[in-house]
Amino acid sequence: MGKKPALKPQVYKDARPAEHFQRFHERVRRGRPDWMYEVVRLVLTPYLLVFFRTRAINTDKVPTHGPAIVAPNHFSFLDHFFVSVYLRRKVQFMAKSQLFKPPLQFIYTHGGVFPIRRGQRDDEAFKTAHAVLARGGIVVMYCEGGRSRTGDLGEPKPGIGRLALESGVPVVPAAIAGSAGVRNWKRLRFPKVTVQYGDAFRFERAVEPTRDQSQAASEIIFDRIKEQYYGLRQAGRSRAVRAARAARRAAESAGRHHATP
Repeated sequence: MGKKPALKPQVYKDARPAEHFQRFHERVRRGRPDWMYEVVRLVLTPYLLVFFRTRAINTDKVPTHGPAIVAPNHFSFLDHFFVSVYLRRKVQFMAKSQLFKPPLQFIYTHGGVFPIRRGQRDDEAFKTAHAVLARGGIVVMYCEGGRSRTGDLGEPKPGIGRLALESGVPVVPAAIAGSAGVRNWKRLRFPKVTVQYGDAFRFERAVEPTRDQSQAASEIIFDRIKEQYYGLRQAGRSRAVRAARAARRAAESAGRHHATP
């Protein structure tokens, strides 16, 4: 068997000063994603659906209006798009600051993406996230902070717990299965990717949560993600789809029964 290709070491700290990223935050705070969001969706959707056979389960779990945090696991640079391709609502991502370099920084900012300087306490990123939530938008934030490159789930970081506690908005856990193999596309091997959304839940709001409180909240969120992820891996896509349909029909039937006088 051939050796696996060596992975480049991840760079966690961005040497550029915080002031460099202020203009990106200000644009996102001023308004929602513009026409660039639709252009990227139009270009990437056929690629994701044809090559990766992307399928989403339980998209109805994502609130149809109002603020929310979508919390997925993270394996691939394409996870942003796997999460959003089947959602009717526009979502906005918190992404590592290293991505904000010409020419892609124009696409990111106009598409609603905003930077976070990993490895540092970046309050500006959280101010931007709160601005998005305050106008009723959706923020996508990875529970693990960065990509896991081991092929298995990583460890939760306190950031998403902090945002969930400070905002008190619904959190939707999302499991992405299959995207760990996306890096093999150069060898013309395209994994089948499935995204499953879970039931939304929320925490009691805390104005200034401690790091320990934030970490505890992140672990609760990650437990929901892990439950979905390993369930999806074990059951497979087809069984997970059938189970989701059966649960939806049961809920609809119970609702009609309850509504009948």
